[in-house]
Amino acid sequence: MKPLTIVIFLVMLIGCKPPQQTNIVVDDLTQYVNPFVGTWGDGNTYPGAVAPFGLVQFSPDTEKKSWRGPSGYEYPDSTLYGFSMTHFNGTGVPDLGDFLFVPSTGMPKTTPGTRKHPGSGYITPFSHQQEKASPGYYSVFLPEYNINVELTATDRAGMMKLTFPETDSANVLIDLSHVLKQKVVWSHVRIENEQLITGYHQVYGWAKERHLYFAARFSKPFETCKIVNGGKYQSTDSYYFDSKYESSGKNIQCVARYNTQKDESVLVKIGISAVSTKNALENLDAEITGWNFSKVQEQTRTKWNNALNQITIEGNQWEKETFYTSMYHLYLTPNIYQDVDGSYRGFDQNVHQAKGFTNYTIFSLWDTYRAVHPMFNLIESKRNADMVNSMLAHYDQSADHLLPVWSFYNNENWCMIGYHSVSVIADAYLKGLSGIKAERAYEAMKTTARNPDYDGLSDYEKLGYVPFDNERESVSKTLEYAYDDYCIAQMAKKLGKTDDYNYFMKRSMAYKNVFDPSTGYMRGKDRKGNWRTPFNPVRYEKAGDFTEASSFQYTWYVPHDIQGLMNLMGGKENFVNQLDALFEMNEKEEGSGHFDGSIGQYWHGNEPSHHITYLYNYAGQPWKTQKLVHQIMKTKYGNQPNSLCGNDDCGQMSAWYVFNILGFYPVCPVNEQYLIGSPCAKAAVVHLSNGKQLKMKALNYSDENIYIHSMQLNGKNWNKTYIPFDEIKNGGKIIYTMGANPNKNWGVEADSKPMSISKEK
Repeated sequence: MKPLTIVIFLVMLIGCKPPQQTNIVVDDLTQYVNPFVGTWGDGNTYPGAVAPFGLVQFSPDTEKKSWRGPSGYEYPDSTLYGFSMTHFNGTGVPDLGDFLFVPSTGMPKTTPGTRKHPGSGYITPFSHQQEKASPGYYSVFLPEYNINVELTATDRAGMMKLTFPETDSANVLIDLSHVLKQKVVWSHVRIENEQLITGYHQVYGWAKERHLYFAARFSKPFETCKIVNGGKYQSTDSYYFDSKYESSGKNIQCVARYNTQKDESVLVKIGISAVSTKNALENLDAEITGWNFSKVQEQTRTKWNNALNQITIEGNQWEKETFYTSMYHLYLTPNIYQDVDGSYRGFDQNVHQAKGFTNYTIFSLWDTYRAVHPMFNLIESKRNADMVNSMLAHYDQSADHLLPVWSFYNNENWCMIGYHSVSVIADAYLKGLSGIKAERAYEAMKTTARNPDYDGLSDYEKLGYVPFDNERESVSKTLEYAYDDYCIAQMAKKLGKTDDYNYFMKRSMAYKNVFDPSTGYMRGKDRKGNWRTPFNPVRYEKAGDFTEASSFQYTWYVPHDIQGLMNLMGGKENFVNQLDALFEMNEKEEGSGHFDGSIGQYWHGNEPSHHITYLYNYAGQPWKTQKLVHQIMKTKYGNQPNSLCGNDDCGQMSAWYVFNILGFYPVCPVNEQYLIGSPCAKAAVVHLSNGKQLKMKALNYSDENIYIHSMQLNGKNWNKTYIPFDEIKNGGKIIYTMGANPNKNWGVEADSKPMSISKEK
């Protein structure tokens, strides 16, 4: 008997199982996910078929031209255009929506039409009563054509199952001119044979030059397949020969037609690539080997169950559905951005090979550095290290020698502010993620932070702040640069770079230069040092001195030195009074802006406010944090469409919820402390990336018992309002004891408050 046979025999004999790579017990948690949950009117998640972190997001598009549906799908809509391959997760700007597939019967329509006049094109009615979605799966019935549509997806490919009625005109149209809001500047389609169509398009939009290729295989030969260019069917019957098998232009469609029996299914599987149609076909054939739709669906559902089981909670139906839907959102972005052979189109528009890492794209860093990447450090550390290396590859390919700001595919759109790649990189390195070359990463961080051409950095370095007469959103930029500089300083310290540490720590104090002691708020200052007048801290002005907020919100953005801010405000009492005013002031105060998710002038629907509820911990009043956390969790989230109080912003809104279920949140990610809020479930288990378990229990927890009366951390009584990373990095146990009334003796000692640079005055 061979040695391997003996081992297998012994294992079977003694009833043991071979060692597993993970200790996660996988339950079917997909049942608790509602992919329709999002926000209406300004960014939505998409309900289509997608694998965790998948490049393909095969989803219906109900919106095409409007800013109100950046992800392509608005739940109140009753018509859809078709099903496209790529989508954003709840961003504020529309793009993607590549390669629309449109099933129909009868004479095919080749123009989209409009929502107001559905008969004017291929846009068609549908009903939510005949629509289903779950992780990795979507289906809808199209009553106008009596067609049932089912979608599923892998990382780089999608599969469509179309069940037709009996007809001699079953059609599948591919519209290469379709994208969300943006513009296709060129496209090409090629009918390779009677079951294969390939093509590409180049898009000018939020990304200025984006290339994408596809290869679509059909389960049965076409009866006919025709190309439409500029609204006319391609024909060889012209004076000059014009191939009927391929065409190029700005407005290209391709129509495949079939004869079908009643309830006959035609399947289409589509691979995509940013490199070539050859790679798109290789992606497709590698990831979907046959025509078994259910098998592909089940494989992707299993991937989702593995992802959702990274954190399990004990709770009621509403809590589970809201939590696991948030987990689902967390795993939608960033996306794998390389082909099965490791090649990808880079920021320099050349084709590169990812060596030693998996390349990712879609980095909405102004949003996601706050909670998304800190959560990945705990439960997806290998992926987060790959994401860091993807950012460094972007830096290597950047003509400006800058890390990504808001990048997707082979582009940088320069949206939002700061250089928050440095926060993600420093946080990952300081938490011990392997596979990151520290010196290379540090050089990229330092070079980015000293680029004289980027958004007022030259003035910031000379003056100690960004002046409003030379740069819009100047105060927000000053504050965010100061935090980012703190991140660089912490990595410099770890690497023994004392001079750099001192330099960037000094820059991290720049927030003091835009604090106006006469008003108690952050305020714009010109190059000569004069304050902006007139000044109203509540007033919101688009493209003013603050980014998507007012001074009332942004004044609190000093995550690395809250005690220093408290000192500027005149001490603890003034700090608390001003913080109370934020939550108590009328949300419709004259001149103020309005973002969804308001509690007074606190706007949970946008990221600048996401850390503010925890600031009471620094002032010895943690019970106020506990109350506010529960209020937000119960009123600004939910398990129904339109439950989110703001754009999900590539998972940040949802990551906030995931952290707060556990009772803590990374206000300042790189200082390796999680601030304690209040747990919002009876129990939870976090399966850390290193195979260890972090267990949380909230004794006596209920909707009324929201205040921490006592706490234990790894068997020790815990009276601090923060949890050090070192206490949980190898697993552990957190036990909260909850009550209905505030315990004003817990977490109020001098040594209970979280870390700040400055000392109390």
